Amino acid sequence: MRTVLIAALCLVAAAPLRAEMPARPARLGLCAACHGERGMAQVPGTPNLAGQKLDYLREALKQYRDGRRDVALMKAAIGPVSDAELDRLAQWYSAQTPVAPAQP
Repeated sequence: MRTVLIAALCLVAAAPLRAEMPARPARLGLCAACHGERGMAQVPGTPNLAGQKLDYLREALKQYRDGRRDVALMKAAIGPVSDAELDRLAQWYSAQTPVAPAQP
């Protein structure tokens, strides 16, 4: 009986923890135009955001918004957005699963 209990606990501990997918951000549309709705860019030269670290995305978005990262296109795309809205975008993209590109 003890062996069965230990085995069951090991299975539970080994199961991946599934976080609930964040709600789709209202401001996702403009980001998705270049980075893709699920964070896999369709535009050459545009970085994929799916699965990036939450803290990295959050800080990068703030830096674009505030002009500390001087990329005119990103500053214009983000516009005057609140920290809460930036956080929702960062949460959304960090929660997405990267997908390998299709082979021709």
